[in-house]
Amino acid sequence: SLRTVQARHSLRSRVAFAWPPLHAGGRLTPPTPRHASIMKGATMRARPCATPAVGTRSPSIRPGAPALRSQRSGATGVHVCRASAAAGEVKWVGNRRKLDLNRNYYPKQEDTDTQKKVWYVIDAEGKTLGRLATLASNYLRGKHLPTFTPSMDTGGYVVVVNADKVAVTGRKENDKMYYYHRVHRPGTMKTETLSELRQRVPERIVERAVKGMLPKGRLGNTLFTHLKVYAGSEHPHEAQTPVDITSLIDRKPKDADLAAVRAAVGLE
Repeated sequence: SLRTVQARHSLRSRVAFAWPPLHAGGRLTPPTPRHASIMKGATMRARPCATPAVGTRSPSIRPGAPALRSQRSGATGVHVCRASAAAGEVKWVGNRRKLDLNRNYYPKQEDTDTQKKVWYVIDAEGKTLGRLATLASNYLRGKHLPTFTPSMDTGGYVVVVNADKVAVTGRKENDKMYYYHRVHRPGTMKTETLSELRQRVPERIVERAVKGMLPKGRLGNTLFTHLKVYAGSEHPHEAQTPVDITSLIDRKPKDADLAAVRAAVGLE
């Protein structure tokens, strides 16, 4: 019927001018009407990698479809996806499995293992609250790592000491207000200044600043549990041998000395 003829013509047009071009004889060949007649009824599929290498057959054509002319003549134009580096040569931070550099990287559950996370410590004495919170949130999320993924927990643990001595600029000591509801009912809102909160619960100043810089939702709630804030100079996490990153607060990444951080996460 006319409808059947139109459908076949549409299928041939899509196959004949499909892109990227088909693989034949181990090389890229431009699409031609010849391919359309050979692949009549075949469905195109996405290639599993961006840079195929010689080794196995490319799964671009549905199993059972007629072979190309180069394959009929005995040519061995076959392709395989393989990693560009051997095992042990390339290892990203937090990654304990073999990498395939021809595929898009996405962390797995084993890459977010809390037992393999790196611990960091920040001394808040005399440091600006906003800059300190920015550094802490970046290291909690893992933005300093090449394996950073917005939807995964690839960061580490951050310990903040001397939270009661954190500094603020301008008149924020008396003008900055904190609001909360004790019983979460209308008419029960309480307010207090930063100086009042510093006397009551100094750890909460840093906690609320960092909390506002983390993603909202389940991921942000999990990341917030990796923040440990203490009012004094002592903390019970010496066994984790945290890396001191206090000097990175007031420096740009290009000017900062990241040797200790790179060594801790395995980049050096």
